[in-house]
Amino acid sequence: MIKVNNEDLDFTDGMTVEDVLRIKKYSHPMITVIVNGKVIPVDSYSTHKIKDGDVINVIHFMSGGC
Repeated sequence: MIKVNNEDLDFTDGMTVEDVLRIKKYSHPMITVIVNGKVIPVDSYSTHKIKDGDVINVIHFMSGGC
């Protein structure tokens, strides 16, 4: 089991950050993924392996203005 934004998600061996984003349907172009307190570079989403028990936070950035 892993945690994604404080919600439990079943862990699958070999799961990557990219897999988690697909499963959770996160497709916003401006997101940051943090795994166990470490920011994961976008170019590593497809290769960064998730481990059972990992805590993942996905942050959506939004711009605003006056």
